[in-house]
Amino acid sequence: MRRYALLPCNGLDKAAGPLTRELALSLMAAGAGEIICPVLSRRAPARYAKLASELPVFAIDGCATRCASRLAGDLGWKVERRLQIAEEAKAAAIALEDSLIPGPVGLALCQKLATTLLADEEAKAPAPAAGGTEADFTTPVEYASFTHDKFLFRVPKEGYFFNENDCWVRVSGNRARVGISDYMQQNLSDLLFCTPAEVGTKIEQFGEAATLESTKAVYELVSPVSGKVVAVNTEAVDNPEIVNQDPYERGWIVELELSDFASERDLLLDGEQYLNLVKKKVAEFRP
Repeated sequence: MRRYALLPCNGLDKAAGPLTRELALSLMAAGAGEIICPVLSRRAPARYAKLASELPVFAIDGCATRCASRLAGDLGWKVERRLQIAEEAKAAAIALEDSLIPGPVGLALCQKLATTLLADEEAKAPAPAAGGTEADFTTPVEYASFTHDKFLFRVPKEGYFFNENDCWVRVSGNRARVGISDYMQQNLSDLLFCTPAEVGTKIEQFGEAATLESTKAVYELVSPVSGKVVAVNTEAVDNPEIVNQDPYERGWIVELELSDFASERDLLLDGEQYLNLVKKKVAEFRP
């Protein structure tokens, strides 16, 4: 699915204005992009300049004033896709509520538009290359574990590879998800912030893929593999405690398009090897 820099308008004096934000939120939640704040982008344009250069800009206007499109033009950003809520409502013969607070009619329209836009992007997505394998990270995970005092440490038995920095990679086709191990999340304790590399960033093997901040420390996630970031786990960004609760599945941090996993694999540990490493670390640091 193609991702966009989603730019809603900041018009709050007409009913369609607040709906642009609702549509942008729906698209972001579906993984279709990242939102650019229209107020901050005018006051501090450098904050979003990199995002607007790496992702195509999608201007979501409320009415014919086209505040979002005009703002993008003022900032020199090329708009590759645009939509006007009032125009879409008229085309669908929908009368929006005469209120600045989004009502059921307006919200239903936003949901319908989001569904249509996502389906359109899905239809335009290129098919997998012949002989390739689509990424599938839904296979159930079986764990090995051991305890030390009151602590229980888990490591996936198969399908995951690790570096000695306690970071893992799970490969599917030419894609891979990256995260931190159960051992590391327990060492960090309660996570407060998760800041992954931005979509489009190229990362070398053992390069920084994210920064995690806890009540104890700031930790750099060292990527076990090289590749280009094609997705980030917004759930982990919004709720970092997910990484503490489920570090190997829901708590993944970034997804990469792999560069050369075949040669990089030799520098990594499989599940059994990493489990032995964790046992050694626990014995040394938790006597």
